[in-house]
Amino acid sequence: METVLPACTKCRVPVQPDFCNQPYLSPCPGCSEPLQVRVYPAFFRPITVTSGESLLVQGESGCFYHPEKKAVLPCDSCGRFLCALCDVEFNSQHLCPACMQAGNKKGKIRNLQNHRTRYDNIALALAIFPLLIFYFTFITAPGAIFVAIRYWNAPGGIIPRSQKLRFVIAIILASLQIVGWIVGIYFLSNYYLPNR
Repeated sequence: METVLPACTKCRVPVQPDFCNQPYLSPCPGCSEPLQVRVYPAFFRPITVTSGESLLVQGESGCFYHPEKKAVLPCDSCGRFLCALCDVEFNSQHLCPACMQAGNKKGKIRNLQNHRTRYDNIALALAIFPLLIFYFTFITAPGAIFVAIRYWNAPGGIIPRSQKLRFVIAIILASLQIVGWIVGIYFLSNYYLPNR
């Protein structure tokens, strides 16, 4: 396959590969206008056409999902023949897409994680939402501290974000709420209760 050469934008004369990617302006070979051509080195590489996946030949097994493609191995769960496209390698097993999906739904595939509990969100919610009705903080503040400390090293969500910072904010808010309760109880017991 023949490579198409880049051309001058003014006179449309093709420029040779040695003219391209020079650090300075050079006169165009056709119109002598200053020209600088930058192309990726892969532009001049010959295009090679590779054959895709093997097609089925007489006497060979075909893929269960793509009958025209050659099977490379069977599914370890159901035994269906699979092409390289349909093979899902997981935990040193080769599974077909249907067995992978069924195993995920039934919970048979233990190491597959498609969701995680966001304990940092739980701790922060326990520290912030009860502030609307302050009386609930008597229970939720210690709960927020417990969740933050208990799940400090738990794996974060699939999308990375600042989990530890959210835990620290939850601990600080919950600690302030506990200190507020202690100060409030002390104040009430010393000033409003009759002295005995």
